[in-house]
Amino acid sequence: MKKFHIKSEIRILGIDDSASLCGKVIIVGTFFRGSTWLDGVIYSKIEYDGMDGTDAIIKMIQSSKHYTQIRIIMLDGITYAGFNPIDIHKIYYETSIPVIVIIRKIPNFKKIKAALKHLRHSNERFEIIKRAGKISSVFTKKNLDPVYIQYVGIHKGDAKHIVKLTSIRSKIPEPLRIAHIIATKINTVKLKI
Repeated sequence: MKKFHIKSEIRILGIDDSASLCGKVIIVGTFFRGSTWLDGVIYSKIEYDGMDGTDAIIKMIQSSKHYTQIRIIMLDGITYAGFNPIDIHKIYYETSIPVIVIIRKIPNFKKIKAALKHLRHSNERFEIIKRAGKISSVFTKKNLDPVYIQYVGIHKGDAKHIVKLTSIRSKIPEPLRIAHIIATKINTVKLKI
């Protein structure tokens, strides 16, 4: 893992999911230059409470015309579409792009493990969630609660710096904030998925 040279317009892919309670769920990726320029949007579909989220994200990234330009992948949490766990180590291994997970509040792993017992592959899901690693806090805005991060392929100090650099309108980095807005809108127009 090498030290990052962090430019103000570092290329970031932020990924969030639409809200759905069953079936297929759309995940949306926004390509940003730093926190100011939106360069593109991509999407994919994953199963609600499935096990296909990691592979869908890898395929979405590798098939994008922006693939070679992406320096950081940001995820809004470690599970999408209910409890579809995202293996950040596999994403890093297969794309060679560092991953930063943004978490709004510290997860209760005891409650997560209990909820997973109702799903197939519950132990595997929990291992993927736990494998994401240590959780660190980042204060992105004065007088606001911190966000929390997990990361792979990047030093903690560089990950924190990138999160702060890209959090200009809220305590959440712009690539994720905009991905969330788009994903929410997709859900409200009820696209056929």
